[in-house]
Amino acid sequence: MSVDGMSAALAPYVTTLAAYDLGPATAGPHRGLPSSTLSITIPEDDFVDIAWAGRPGSGRRLRAAVAGLHLNAAELSQRGCTRGVWLTLSPPGAAALLGVPASELAGEVADLTDLADVVPALAGLPERLAACRSWARRRAVVERGLLAGLARHGDRAARRKSRGTLAALSRTARVEEAARLLGCSRRHLSNTVRGEYGVTPKEYQRLVRFEAARGRLVAAARGGAAGLAEVAAASGFADQAHLTREWRAMAGCTPTEWLRTEGPSARRAPDGRA
Repeated sequence: MSVDGMSAALAPYVTTLAAYDLGPATAGPHRGLPSSTLSITIPEDDFVDIAWAGRPGSGRRLRAAVAGLHLNAAELSQRGCTRGVWLTLSPPGAAALLGVPASELAGEVADLTDLADVVPALAGLPERLAACRSWARRRAVVERGLLAGLARHGDRAARRKSRGTLAALSRTARVEEAARLLGCSRRHLSNTVRGEYGVTPKEYQRLVRFEAARGRLVAAARGGAAGLAEVAAASGFADQAHLTREWRAMAGCTPTEWLRTEGPSARRAPDGRA
């Protein structure tokens, strides 16, 4: 996904930069679904409460939440103002923009302010955004902070190579196929991906497949019909039952339940991702 009008320097790393609205404060927690990107949620004028679904005691209150790659759903809520800024980063973007390898954030949620030492330009971002009175100004502030992070941490050839690795995994259904395309062994590919991103190649492929299914579900729902069997087949699942099992494992609910509570007609939210 490209972001219209964004600096070309940020294009390889920022996949989404948008305003969000979680809907009425009484609507309950928003379910942050697994995806192949990292996300940053910055409330407009509030804190965000975030916890891993099904993990008692995992809740945290953050001024701005940075979520790494994860294979389980998170639950997010804001008590007052439910609007804010939401952006997603490709896995190489964590190191390039935040100065933190994606592997250190995998399965975790950090506060953006905790990264002040490595990304000073982003440390005061929530306060600067709260002072803005238009989306254009908020977007400009975020982009300046990200460009400052990129200038600090640099754009190395190794990151271009890693983007090729993830592209190969995204285009194939089996890890062996991706290794063959890349001209390396499965062991080398596994060690590289786990070391850089904190997930195995197979887990990354699960994230890509799940994300594709989510996108097709949303598109089908907007067209007036969920079409679960068709979504399953187009997304690489064996059948509709396989799709439903994977959604229960990764989202904590069925596709139909998610569409009913957080689909296009339910509320305006940051695309269903944490």
